[in-house]
Amino acid sequence: MENLNLEKLRYPIGKFIAPKDYSDEYLNTKIAEIAAFPRQLKNVVSHLTDIQLDTPYRLNGWTIRQVIHHCADSHMNCFIRIKWALTENNPIIKYYHEDRWAELHDNLTMPIAPTLLFLEGIHYRLSYLMANLSKEDLEKSFIHPEHNSEFKLKEIIGTYAWHGNHHLAHITELKKNKKWK
Repeated sequence: MENLNLEKLRYPIGKFIAPKDYSDEYLNTKIAEIAAFPRQLKNVVSHLTDIQLDTPYRLNGWTIRQVIHHCADSHMNCFIRIKWALTENNPIIKYYHEDRWAELHDNLTMPIAPTLLFLEGIHYRLSYLMANLSKEDLEKSFIHPEHNSEFKLKEIIGTYAWHGNHHLAHITELKKNKKWK
């Protein structure tokens, strides 16, 4: 039972499941989710106190502050990876240690306001870029060295829509459990 509860805390919306078909409808829905993420996040976190922001979403998990900064780190990397895939032939991307980045001083102590602004900008660019990819562009890919696997851009759209929703759920579930407004 404890493992089920831990799994629910780690993956409140479940793990990402790739669709069988990357239809235009699916991709457009996921791009809209990516575009909406910064506004949704801001609505959920902008009124939280520093004590609340420094509360982990689960035992041995990141704090809300770290989650917010992690989303910026991760989605910035997503943007760069897409640019590489569009401008190079199946590049091997640079892996980054998200756990180490989360422990850097900025992720531990920096106010969230600049990161929320950054997310607005990067998500505008991400969703704009993604919405204007051709069918050929959607098939372009990169190699992720951590998995030694190829990822097509159409897959990345679904993955990063899930990623934002996943971390948003970490925060909303913690707020619900703590009975925070």
